[in-house]
Amino acid sequence: MFVTTPKALLLGALMVLGLAAQTGTADAAQKKAYFAGGCFWCVESDFESLAGVSEVVSGYTGGKTKNPTYKQVTKGGTGHYEAVEIRYNDSQVTYDQLLFNFFRSVDPTDAGGQFCDRGNSYRTAVFVTNAQERAAAEAAKARAQKDLGRKIVTPILNAGRFYKAEAYHQDYYKSGEIVLTRRGPKSKANAYKFYRKACKRDQKIRQLWGSAAPFAS
Repeated sequence: MFVTTPKALLLGALMVLGLAAQTGTADAAQKKAYFAGGCFWCVESDFESLAGVSEVVSGYTGGKTKNPTYKQVTKGGTGHYEAVEIRYNDSQVTYDQLLFNFFRSVDPTDAGGQFCDRGNSYRTAVFVTNAQERAAAEAAKARAQKDLGRKIVTPILNAGRFYKAEAYHQDYYKSGEIVLTRRGPKSKANAYKFYRKACKRDQKIRQLWGSAAPFAS
């Protein structure tokens, strides 16, 4: 016969409370940040390389069209940006650090898009969810402008609904799935590398930011 003693009950309760506390701490440490930096494949690739970032999701935000598609967004008229949702642990990487890296991974002086991608959906932006994030973003923008010595046009905007992009856009930079390109069939990963090089993203970021560019290879 199984007998539960008061001591066993107490230990069990303490274990449950301990697990709950650990879970609560982990949940509290998990945060989300929203950036638009041109092609979301590139921003996803860049920020998933940072320690403390658990996942980056490609998607659309900043517009009014509900459940937008990639075709709608890139065609124009939806108001949405290609953007990412960065899920991170703020005990390992802070929001300030994400902002610092973001501004130096794009051309924040370009109001018409990014590199070879032109149009409103490819503009840069920081989307903030509260006053604390806004203050941090404004400070990061001011610092980046001072460091660069040029006017930064990246806006700081209130975050709206973020729509996850189609499945084929997620983790595009590391997918082995075969797609048809102008140069024949390639894995998504190789197609991404070709696109990034052809677009001269890293080359232009190095020219702009020099050794301060965190992701340019």
